[in-house]
Amino acid sequence: MSDERPRRDWRDTLRDATDLALLGFALVLAALPLLTLAPAVAVASAAVHDRVTRGGWPATRTTLSRFGRALPAGLAVSVAALAVAAALGADLAALAAGRVPGGAPALTLTVVVTAALAGYAGLVVVEVGRAGGRGWRDAARTAARTATRQPGNWAATSGVCVVAGLLGVLVTPVAAPILAGYALAALHAVAARRPLARTEAS
Repeated sequence: MSDERPRRDWRDTLRDATDLALLGFALVLAALPLLTLAPAVAVASAAVHDRVTRGGWPATRTTLSRFGRALPAGLAVSVAALAVAAALGADLAALAAGRVPGGAPALTLTVVVTAALAGYAGLVVVEVGRAGGRGWRDAARTAARTATRQPGNWAATSGVCVVAGLLGVLVTPVAAPILAGYALAALHAVAARRPLARTEAS
């Protein structure tokens, strides 16, 4: 008997694409209150991790349970993430419009810093997903170690975030949730090629 796995065809690819699109819509809907952004991302990341490692998506009951457990710590993470994003966005807008001194060098530096922070956030999101949607503090520490020991991994996740950001500006708003699901899958795909240290949920 052959132990080769069945070859995937276009129907499998289409099914995966549809699943990721639905995941993106669910993520965006759960994150609409804004303060639930981090819990929504954590649970979606955990779902992608299950799909990658176990070959299937988690049950709805499991996902809802994870979301409930992720809420307490996730609310604080959401506030911090939104504050950082707002500050960086304001800096970029002011530099691009010439309202503050610095010109092109300052704008370039700010863009690089923003991309690096986004890549680090991507590493954290993958680690949280690997821990079942919990453990932001441990995930942040593990991601920091990964960023320093595997800068190529950090650069790759930064690239994913930059491309996703650019596409988010270009696509129509209705396609943005689809992009969110694909971006999350891309982060996990990058991490799977260069494994990160696993994080214990806390």
